[in-house]
Amino acid sequence: MSHDIFLTQQGYEKLKNELDLLKTVKRREIAKALEKARSMGDLSENAEYDAAKDAQAHLEKRIRELEDKLSRARIIEHEDIPKDKVYIGAKVGLRDEDTEEELEYCLVSPAEADYILGKISIESPIGKALLGRKVDEVVEIKVPAGILKYKILSISR
Repeated sequence: MSHDIFLTQQGYEKLKNELDLLKTVKRREIAKALEKARSMGDLSENAEYDAAKDAQAHLEKRIRELEDKLSRARIIEHEDIPKDKVYIGAKVGLRDEDTEEELEYCLVSPAEADYILGKISIESPIGKALLGRKVDEVVEIKVPAGILKYKILSISR
């Protein structure tokens, strides 16, 4: 049973662009590498041929994964998601109750998560703890380093 994958428009485009690149440029590169390796003769002892076949298998696997994700994708900007609570696609302004530091996260699907860009998965400990919460709520989140205490300052899309 396959389930929907919620993506932002930006996340959808990123996966689609990667798929297009893999199906065109990368497939051609691997075909050339295979052709070159074949021209070297005996395939049974040909490390370059084995490496190219291995790269081809990985490439085709990634293409299948991307095609599957994109076929199940639902763009969250098009969904009717409440704006007064934290759900996927929300930008959440937080204040760390211990350090007074303010931070902002965007909650996304695991396929789009990128901590460096402030995009956290709804399946991460912080993401799970924030889901369904409202502005002014204080959330305690158990993480490997201890307990985080965040106050929700804002929710936007």
